[in-house]
Amino acid sequence: MNTIYILWLRQVKKYFRSRSRIIGSLGQPLLFLVAFGFGFGSIYQKAGQGNYIQFLAPGIILMSVLFTAMFSGIDIIWDRQFGFLKETLVAPVSRMEIILGKTLGGATVAIIQGVIVFLLTLIIGFRPQHVMSLFPAFLFTLLVALLFTSLGTAIASTLEDMQGFQLIMNFLIMPIVFLSGAFFPLSGLPKPIEFITKINPLTYGIDGLRGALIGVSNFGMTVDLLVLSVITLALLGIGSYLFSKIQI
Repeated sequence: MNTIYILWLRQVKKYFRSRSRIIGSLGQPLLFLVAFGFGFGSIYQKAGQGNYIQFLAPGIILMSVLFTAMFSGIDIIWDRQFGFLKETLVAPVSRMEIILGKTLGGATVAIIQGVIVFLLTLIIGFRPQHVMSLFPAFLFTLLVALLFTSLGTAIASTLEDMQGFQLIMNFLIMPIVFLSGAFFPLSGLPKPIEFITKINPLTYGIDGLRGALIGVSNFGMTVDLLVLSVITLALLGIGSYLFSKIQI
């Protein structure tokens, strides 16, 4: 447990020491909130869908969580290149503790990022339906953070250079975000797009977060929670297995 805490604390401290990283990571969510929220807001309202900022904000929050969680996997490649990973792996602790510490640290950083973006949405004009809705909202955010931290770790465990990781991340992240219902309603989509959204795990995170914060859910919060929990557990297992196979 001490190893898990040390690795978790290392991830969190690294995040808060990098002020440029914190500020830089807020640029994209803020751009989407302002450009899409106000740019498409009138069109969305004329279509009879209501306030677009209310619809958009949950998607932007989890988009920020996804980016931060996935790129936490870079730390594994970074640690491998500079020898820290080798020192960690030869220590008399199980690799399960190491991967749990890193995963929990990456997920914590992603949640902090999501909270900061949530505060930004309040400034822009987003309003949750009730203060009690923040509790289920936090649960969905936690699951998404754990899920994509595990996915980033699994991918990073199979790579040795930063360039390969960035290529795969860019190939995965944008389709996952844009085909999750973050920017558009899921009803009335063409069948191929509808199928892709239904196998996209982020779809259920955003749908659940919308259900928690504004009371609008396409699949139902119970289904969203169940799907996210199963996929998160599966990816935690896959990420742990791949990490255990890293050669030093």
